[in-house]
Amino acid sequence: MKAVICRSPGDLVVEDRPAPSTPPPGWALVAVSHVGICGTDYHIFEGKHPFLAYPRIMGHEVSGTVIEAGEGVDLAVGEPVIINPYLACGKCIACRQGKPNCCVGIEVLGVHRDGAMCERILVPAQNLYPANGLSLADAAAVEFLAIGAHAVRRSLADPGARALVIGAGPIGLGTALFARIAGLDVTLLDMSAERLGFAASELGFATLDASRQSATDLVREATNGEGFDAVFDATGNTQSVQSAFAHVAHGGMLVLVSVVKDDIVFSDPEFHKREMTLIGSRNALRADFDHVAASIRDGAVPLAKLVTHRTTLGDTPRDLARWAHAKSGLIKAVIQVG
Repeated sequence: MKAVICRSPGDLVVEDRPAPSTPPPGWALVAVSHVGICGTDYHIFEGKHPFLAYPRIMGHEVSGTVIEAGEGVDLAVGEPVIINPYLACGKCIACRQGKPNCCVGIEVLGVHRDGAMCERILVPAQNLYPANGLSLADAAAVEFLAIGAHAVRRSLADPGARALVIGAGPIGLGTALFARIAGLDVTLLDMSAERLGFAASELGFATLDASRQSATDLVREATNGEGFDAVFDATGNTQSVQSAFAHVAHGGMLVLVSVVKDDIVFSDPEFHKREMTLIGSRNALRADFDHVAASIRDGAVPLAKLVTHRTTLGDTPRDLARWAHAKSGLIKAVIQVG
């Protein structure tokens, strides 16, 4: 089969690889249809991912069709599916508590093991969700949107709460969309006038441009000095995360959607004075995938606006390398495989 291989940082090629064999019990063989390109994929290509062994087949935002089912799998051949790329052990403390998204030994397709920038892939049946009427192109967008949907659900914010989403990239936009679906009053903060312009003109969000004025002053002016009830940081930037504590209202919450590899330092007196809640949000659960799929079917998610770039498996080495640096106008790129 054809597969896109990142052999080392900056070295991306299409190679012939052996096709996966007959699926073992509990697994299914899936013909890949579409793959979204994530920020993680760009980081792998650029050599910025701290926990990755090369060579690697990337790709974890995936849709496809079941072509062979192993013993005990209740999925029909020809079934269109959404792939949940977080492979959990099923036995650790997190899995026992129904939280496989933060499994102690989690393996993510395209990161810890080979992913879906290829023609066929073996996946545990428990990680395959019927597309239920979604097109396979739309189904490939469910995973990246589920990240934001999960973060919003983790926040437990009430409808009408004032929410600030920091970072207007794909994850931030997804978080903002699902915060709005949850009934929150959403504002986006970023330093990119281009992305804020897209969020305002195409998606209808209120925005704060931190390239023109300090974020602290902007938040103070937007909230009459009170801060936001719920703040979601989706930047992956250490300084942004540390600054976000100051944007939270008394009694409010800060949700860390992105992850940074540095230590986070904050003022304990300010944290306690506000009785702030600090929430980590990792990956997503089946309930989030289902919520996103239903929202797409209901027309609440403008996917046609979010998916701005498309390519094919054969052209991925050229296009992904170009998009890693030329991000103007880019929100989400999708590879058509099947």
